[in-house]
Amino acid sequence: NIVQSYCDICHVSLCNPCIGDHISDGYHKHVIVPFQERKSTLKFPLCEIHSKETCKLQCKSCDVFLCVICSASHEHKDSDYIVLEDICKTKKEGIVMDTEEIEKLIAPTYEEIRKDLIDQIAMLDGEYEKITTVISEQGEKWHTEVNRVINKMKNEITEIKEKHRAILEKHLNEIKQIESLILGNLSALRELEESNDVSVILDYRPRIKEFRKLPAKVHVILPSFSPKPISGEQFYEIVGSLKPYISTTDGNGYKIKSPEVPHRELLDIPEIFNTFNTGYTSLRSISFYIEEEIWTSAISGDIKCFSTVGKCMKTITTKSNKIPSDIAVTRDGDLLYCDSNVKTLNKIRDGKTEEIIKLQGWTPINLCVTSTGDFLLSMYNDDSTQSQVVRYSGSTEKQSIQFDNEGNPLYSGNYYIKYIKENRNYDICVADWEAGAVVVVNHDGKLRWRYTGLPSGAKKNPFKPRGIITNSQSQILTADYDNNCIHILDQDGQFLRYIENVKNPDGLCVDNHDNLYVAEYLTGDVKVIRYLT
Repeated sequence: NIVQSYCDICHVSLCNPCIGDHISDGYHKHVIVPFQERKSTLKFPLCEIHSKETCKLQCKSCDVFLCVICSASHEHKDSDYIVLEDICKTKKEGIVMDTEEIEKLIAPTYEEIRKDLIDQIAMLDGEYEKITTVISEQGEKWHTEVNRVINKMKNEITEIKEKHRAILEKHLNEIKQIESLILGNLSALRELEESNDVSVILDYRPRIKEFRKLPAKVHVILPSFSPKPISGEQFYEIVGSLKPYISTTDGNGYKIKSPEVPHRELLDIPEIFNTFNTGYTSLRSISFYIEEEIWTSAISGDIKCFSTVGKCMKTITTKSNKIPSDIAVTRDGDLLYCDSNVKTLNKIRDGKTEEIIKLQGWTPINLCVTSTGDFLLSMYNDDSTQSQVVRYSGSTEKQSIQFDNEGNPLYSGNYYIKYIKENRNYDICVADWEAGAVVVVNHDGKLRWRYTGLPSGAKKNPFKPRGIITNSQSQILTADYDNNCIHILDQDGQFLRYIENVKNPDGLCVDNHDNLYVAEYLTGDVKVIRYLT
């Protein structure tokens, strides 16, 4: 018979005549759904104390799964609860996102790396043969003595080639191994997407951060041969000098593929479609994670989390009870904040604060999280005469950006705000308030361009940028506090248009649909603006 139904508890496909037999041992033990809706019913764990009850809650204080009876017990009656269905939904969303990122971005990136290494290995013989040919041509001019020297050099070339090959093959094997782990994890994720077993889903531990961090790229520079004229006893040196290959690793060499994004035009008239008040009187920073987690900070020791409808979901007090100079959210939902008073970068997870970075001689001002999970911090030195941007992987410094190619400072040397954001093309964009400029450098820290506003007279007050953000179109938006507007630039620094109808804008962020969230400093309002088609 044709399968028409499915038991979401037993995972059995059923035709209509089979349903009666299947539920004969007790209807409450089964959940029969149309076959098209199979695995839509969550399978909650049974209570360890009350065996006939299912656990649909979790105690926040002790992490124990609770049934309705347990939740009313003396032990848990004053506890806060988490609804397992809500956790499961959030976990599922994370699983779907992880699966999509691995499938569309990380796995293809590793495939490209593997193919590139295979191509390099395939080209080795040809490249080294060219060098061998040059050596042979030089050798023909030198008869007997030349033959001895040439043979020696050929042997050296062969040894170098094998070492070169060994380095690349070792790296290839490492890539293949990681790629295999990724594919295995992807397979497990797909099974989890289809699973309705809460225990299995809750046991899921994301490895996406591990996979996002690409391995150091191996660079092996081919040796070269430089022929020289013959000169008696110095025959070996005169025939030519053989430079050894150079093998280096570059932690920033590989980059995860960027997802393809459809082109969107700027609206002729941007639309403010939502406004909510934060209760702050000096609102500064804002960071979007999900619709129920929009983090804000001000000249206050409290950091507030809002939903898109303006409901305050939670309030966190900084570890030092001091004003955070900036906030950001990681892709895993962890809250980060800079504490300029004690020169630290801190992370808050599950209500617990962890100190990630403790600076010496420098004070952090602003920060952002990059597409690879690195942290970018703008900071100033103790006498407020120098400023720089530093990239960290966890607590490890990876890169320092301070001067241009001529040795001139890229950023004004002072303690004023310098909001920072990474663009989709990996440019690093800094809104230097004191300098009155948006300063953009590439991934290697080389200056690309500066934007200092439109010519004099375009606006009443000088351009002094505050908040800065980028969108899916690689456009850069920066807050012009004194002129009550937002400047939109393309990725090459060309002015596109203003967004007006905002008052004293400070911090900026965008959501997953590129809607712009503007933190108004004096009013404490957050305005949500649609500006793209």
